[in-house]
Amino acid sequence: MSVQGTILVLDGTSTNRIMLKVQLTAAWYHVVQGEKLQGLAGLLRRTKPDLVLTSQTLPDGSAADVKKLVLANPDLVDVPVVAIAPQNDKAARLKALSDGLDDVLAHPFKDTFLLARVRSLLRARAETQELQVENSSHPIGFAESSAAFISPAKTARVAILTQTPRTSALWQNALSKRTRYSLSAHTTSNLQAVLSGPLPDAIVFEVSAGPSGLKLLADLKSRSTTRHTVLVGVLEEENAHLASDALDRGADVICMGPFCADETVLRLESQIARKARLDQMRASLKQGLVESWVDPLTGLHNRRYAMRAIDQIARKAARSGKGFAIMLADLDHFKAINDRFGHTGGDMVLAEAATRMEQTLGSAGFIARIGGEEFMIGLSDTTQAKALDLAGNLCACIREKPFDLPDSAAPIPVTISIGLIAAQPNVSTYSHQSQRLDGLIKSADTALYAAKSAGRNQVRLLPSAA
Repeated sequence: MSVQGTILVLDGTSTNRIMLKVQLTAAWYHVVQGEKLQGLAGLLRRTKPDLVLTSQTLPDGSAADVKKLVLANPDLVDVPVVAIAPQNDKAARLKALSDGLDDVLAHPFKDTFLLARVRSLLRARAETQELQVENSSHPIGFAESSAAFISPAKTARVAILTQTPRTSALWQNALSKRTRYSLSAHTTSNLQAVLSGPLPDAIVFEVSAGPSGLKLLADLKSRSTTRHTVLVGVLEEENAHLASDALDRGADVICMGPFCADETVLRLESQIARKARLDQMRASLKQGLVESWVDPLTGLHNRRYAMRAIDQIARKAARSGKGFAIMLADLDHFKAINDRFGHTGGDMVLAEAATRMEQTLGSAGFIARIGGEEFMIGLSDTTQAKALDLAGNLCACIREKPFDLPDSAAPIPVTISIGLIAAQPNVSTYSHQSQRLDGLIKSADTALYAAKSAGRNQVRLLPSAA
C-alpha cells in the first residue's frame, strides 16, 4: 500500500479516533492515534506527522495546547493543526481560529470534504517545504528560520468577488468594520477589474453551485499574477461536495455559509500571514539565485555565469554558422596598487574598471570577473576584426582616464592586458564541446600571457582552428 503521508489523530473518545482512522486509511494515509496531551511531545518526535487532526477539547487540554506543542518542535513548525469542533457551534469555530489553529472542521463531516481539506493542507505544507529545501540548500544568504513569523501588512489588499453588486457591498461593509485591509468589491462577471488594478493579496469569493465559480478558481490559479494569491471561498450554505471541489481546484480555505465576517477576517489574517512568509522565502530564493551568478564587488557576472554563457555562445555559433570570441583581460601591476593603496583602494579600481568595460562592451556580449583582477569577455555573432576592434576599445577605456582614489593626491594611471581567441563555429557533436571550450579558454589565456610578456597594455590574438 502506498502511504501518502502521516496524520496524527488526537481525541479522548476512541470511537471518534477509529472513525477518522477508517476514513483516512481508506485514502492511503498512515494514521497515528493519541488521546491526550500527556506524552504528546514524544509522540510528535517519534512519528513526525504531516498533519494533526485534534478534537478541540482533550482530557487534559485543548487544540490550542496541541498547536503550541507542535510549534515547540523546530522540525514541525509548518505542520498544520486542525481542530475538530461540534457541528453548528459557531463560537467554538471562531475560538479555534482565534487560537491560531490552521483550520477547524465541524463534526460529523463527509468523507469527501475531510479528504479534500486534508489534500489541500498537505499541498500547502509541501509548497512550504520545497521553498525551505531550496533556500537551505543554496550557499548564499538563507538563514531564515522556518519558525519565523511574519505579520501581514495592515494595508494588505483584499478583493471581494460575489455574484451580485449588493452582496459584494454587504460583505465589504461588514469586513471594513473588522479589519484595516484595503478592500475592493467586484462581481464575478467582471474579473478583469480585479486583474487590471493593483493585484490583491487575497480574494474572498462566493462559491456558486454552477460551473462558473469553479472555472473562476481554475482561471485564478492558472495565471502567474494570481497563482499565489490567497483564495478564501464562501458558500451560501453548507455543501460538502461543492466545498470539496473548490478545495481541489485551489481554494486555500472554505467558509461554510452563510457569510460570517468574523470568521472571514480570522481566516484572512492567518492566510495572508502565511502568504507574506512564503513571499519572503520566494524573494530570498530569487535573490540568492541572482547573487549566485554575480560578483558582489563589481556587480559583474562571476566565473560560474561566464562558463555557462560561453557554452551557450558556442552552441548558438554551431547553429548559426557565425563566429564567436573569448577574451581574458587582466589589470596590469594590480598587486602594486594593492600594496600602495591597500585592498580598499584596489577594490575601488576593480569596481571602476568593471564599470568602464561594461559600458564599453554594451550589448555586444557579456563580461564577468572570474577571479582577482581577471575578467572574461564573451562575444557572439562576431568576426576576428570586430573582436580585435572591441578589445582595443576595452584597453583604451582603462588607459585613457586615470583612476581617482581617496588616498592619492593625483589620479593614478591603470592599464589592462587582453588575450583574444576568435573562434569559428563547431558543428561537431556536443559531446566534444566542453573539451573544445576548455581549449579555447586556454588559448585566450596563452594570448593574455603573450600580451603581458610583450610589455602589457595591449591585445594579443591567438588564431583559432575552424
